[in-house]
Amino acid sequence: MAHALVFLFDESTESRLRDLCRRLDEAGVPSTAGKHRPHVTLASAGSIPAAARKAVRAELELLAVPDLWLHTLGTVPGEDRTLLLGAVVDAELLAVHSAVHDALAGRVQNPSAYHFPGAWIPHCTLAQGLSDDQLAAGFRALQPPDAVRAAISEVAVLDTRSGGLETVLAR
Repeated sequence: MAHALVFLFDESTESRLRDLCRRLDEAGVPSTAGKHRPHVTLASAGSIPAAARKAVRAELELLAVPDLWLHTLGTVPGEDRTLLLGAVVDAELLAVHSAVHDALAGRVQNPSAYHFPGAWIPHCTLAQGLSDDQLAAGFRALQPPDAVRAAISEVAVLDTRSGGLETVLAR
């Protein structure tokens, strides 16, 4: 995917998440630190053009974007071993997610079904592309997991190829 619509966090939240990544790196588990800012992906597509970004902004200006509780240390099925902090899902978060997808519908190219309502697992990736041993070491390094209250500072489009960010909405 070339574009992702993401929640970005305030400095305090980023600092806590970078501390977790530091613990992983110290345990020999390659984290996402240095690759991109910590985030939660709401949607991804081959392209999220200007008209779609404008529609998302208009929807989000009508809603209260909630803080997140990144609460569950986990992984997802598949060959790309990923260590993540899963967000607590509540009605507010689902309403924002649904509104975003309503705004994107018919306006993006090649949307990813992975992030569609009903399939989405909101999370912040801490490490990915791990071996089984690295995944196990990552779980050990982050025990006991502490919940992170994640204050969202902005919603942005991330260019997954270049790493560039364009703010859609700042809080």
